[in-house]
Amino acid sequence: MRTLTLTLACLLGGCSLIPHYQRPAAPIPAQYPQGGVYTSAVTTDWQPVFQDPALQQLIAEALRNNRDLRVAALNVEAFQAQYRIQRADLFPAVSASAVGKRQKLPADVTGTGQSAITSSYSATLGLSAYELDLFGRVRSLSEQAMLTYLGTEQARRSAQLSLVANVANAYLTWRADQELLALAQQTLAADDHSLHLTQRSKNAGKASALEVVQARTSVESTRASVARYQRQVAQDLNNLALLVGAPVDATLPARPLTTELVAQVPAGLPSDLLQRRPDILQAEYQLQAANANIGAARAAFFPSVSLTANTGSASTELSGLFKGGSGTWTFQPQINLPIFNAGSLRASLDYAKLQKDISVAQYEKAIQAAFQEVADGLAARQTYTDQLAAQRDFVAANQTYYNLAQHRYRSGVDSNLTFLDAQRALFSSQQALIIDRLAQLVAHVRLYTALGGAWGVSAAPTAAAGIPPASPGHSAGKTG
Repeated sequence: MRTLTLTLACLLGGCSLIPHYQRPAAPIPAQYPQGGVYTSAVTTDWQPVFQDPALQQLIAEALRNNRDLRVAALNVEAFQAQYRIQRADLFPAVSASAVGKRQKLPADVTGTGQSAITSSYSATLGLSAYELDLFGRVRSLSEQAMLTYLGTEQARRSAQLSLVANVANAYLTWRADQELLALAQQTLAADDHSLHLTQRSKNAGKASALEVVQARTSVESTRASVARYQRQVAQDLNNLALLVGAPVDATLPARPLTTELVAQVPAGLPSDLLQRRPDILQAEYQLQAANANIGAARAAFFPSVSLTANTGSASTELSGLFKGGSGTWTFQPQINLPIFNAGSLRASLDYAKLQKDISVAQYEKAIQAAFQEVADGLAARQTYTDQLAAQRDFVAANQTYYNLAQHRYRSGVDSNLTFLDAQRALFSSQQALIIDRLAQLVAHVRLYTALGGAWGVSAAPTAAAGIPPASPGHSAGKTG
């Protein structure tokens, strides 16, 4: 009786068998971790994240030229076309045809003992095998295609967000390696000068051969560092050119590698991630598409009705094709009722439900991964600030140690070994400071990515070519 009632209702007014969509509860706390190493959320207005003009120029070029992003955009257009193909099944396809035929029949076929030539001409206008979507199967497939397209648009946004972050990280790494190269070259010049002074002291009988060898080891070690950083700078530039999709000018004006290059991003609340992270939005669209597919699987249990109809004119003479009395028409409805299919339809429905369960798990995992990335970013924000302050003090202490060791060595109070140790300690601490500054900036970029980009950026794609923008929190499907 329930099936009969549902069938009659659908026959009278049409229906959808898509289950009512309800967004799964987010498996994360309502607030990000606070206190201790976690900084509080920034509440000031949004400012441009990347404040280096050279970096802004490179990001703009990458968004125009990067091939991976171009492929992602083309994938969106491809899925949009697939949606249009699927949506077209909601409407009858009307076609016109004109056929002319002349045929010679042999004498033993005509029955008159003589061969004959027959002619027939027809012109028709009609539709063929148009399915009346009484149970919403075609509408369910159309909605599934639309949601898949919207998910692909979010994949494109995710690729764009990753590209921006990758360009920023590559640029910052390039600048950091340039600073490390400059530091190594300055240290090499100082080591060369120290070796020259030690050699002169040996010639004057004031230094031993051991001190000369010790000074030379410092020079060769620093020279190796110079070669290593030269290689890294060249490779960084090649990586940046690949991301940008065009050659990068190696003489771009650069600002010092400071924390002001990347602005702090407002953290907001975890619930904001559901509307801002493109990977979460993509996972929810995929979940909704799987939900819509259940409606199509349910509708397959019910009868399907298709219509074939045409009207036109037919005649044995071309000149009489459109004369009075030559009109023809055909009306051919067809009803298909599944009776026995060895459990295929039930298995298809079970598969659709399992695919939805898988999509729920993937959606929840995307939310949990996003929460963890943001929490890590907030923890890194404060701890890197403390680490950099300590590292600057460490460099200052090593600079004092170096100045005193140099003065005492030249005054003859200490040996060359103490002075060389001070040189190595200062060089090492200065290298560590540059690396820590780079790590802090990269952490800012990662937090920007983890939060789904900047405030005020619309997450939903704009309607294009008749495709309505859908909200991930609601589905067009209703309970059948």
